[in-house]
Amino acid sequence: MARASGPSRAERQARTRELLVATARRLFLRDGYHATTLDRVAEAAGFSKGAVYSNFATKDELCQTVIDEVRAEQVGAVIEAFGAEGTAEDRLAVFDAWAERTIGDPGWTLLEAEFAIHATRRDPELRERVAEGGRRWGEALRALLEEESRRRGVTLPLPSADVAEALLSLGVGLGLRRAVDPALSSQPLTEVVRLLLTP
Repeated sequence: MARASGPSRAERQARTRELLVATARRLFLRDGYHATTLDRVAEAAGFSKGAVYSNFATKDELCQTVIDEVRAEQVGAVIEAFGAEGTAEDRLAVFDAWAERTIGDPGWTLLEAEFAIHATRRDPELRERVAEGGRRWGEALRALLEEESRRRGVTLPLPSADVAEALLSLGVGLGLRRAVDPALSSQPLTEVVRLLLTP
């Protein structure tokens, strides 16, 4: 009788990478970029530092992977909010709930800010990778605004790319303020979106 084979080498490598990213995500979001070292990630994940370096060349690469993962989840949540069934107000209510629990989340907001400052001061190539992530956010928001304005029969007051950039900048600024002062509401962001999309 043939013995069942275990996971392949590629499967083990993929699992190791997955565990490293999950561990790094927890540490980066809890402790920030500078306080999280590759040694700490390796130890917390139960691997050698060599296992980290076999998957990620630098801490910057690992942190960028974590940030990309979180951003993808948040973009997905916003897309889901505006793609939901129901009335325009129903969709806006879903967006408002997302904004209230997400805009200003201390872990994500402060990690994004800390890594952006680090990237800007460190080297142009890393800064460009961070900037590209922001551009992807803006593009996703532009597409959502165009679709929602079409559904509502509304003409946006500015080109959709400009509106998306303004909303993204408002969200980032509000997020930083709420990370410092959690008593602030995310409601102003929702109200600006409502104002833009009201016929």
